Amino acid sequence: MDKYPHEFSGGQRQRICIARALASEPKIIVCDEPTSALDVSVQSQVLNLMTDLQEDLGLTYLFISQDLTVVQHMKDKIGVLYLGRLAEEAPTEVLFQSPKHPYIQMLFDAAPRLEGFGREVEPPKGRNS
Repeated sequence: MDKYPHEFSGGQRQRICIARALASEPKIIVCDEPTSALDVSVQSQVLNLMTDLQEDLGLTYLFISQDLTVVQHMKDKIGVLYLGRLAEEAPTEVLFQSPKHPYIQMLFDAAPRLEGFGREVEPPKGRNS
């Protein structure tokens, strides 16, 4: 209570935002890049908190992120947009095991991997390519 917002860590600010969102007892919460400014350990804590709250309160999340490692932790279905349209929607495990749309495969190929340091990645092709 005695702190100013700039005195909280990134993880503390995210938890405060989650608490504020829950104050009105919503059924759905839109989460736009909720872990983007956090280090990996704090990302994990926030995602675990969100998962626990989802189970305890029956919440639905519309989770928006460009980070595939974060998206993979979401439970039910994932939809991937490409050029402003829904390219594919599937249960999480299905999408990550066998994506059907080439853009999604390109995202997986471009994601950072320890064994892929220094590898060449073909740039994405858009409408005009």
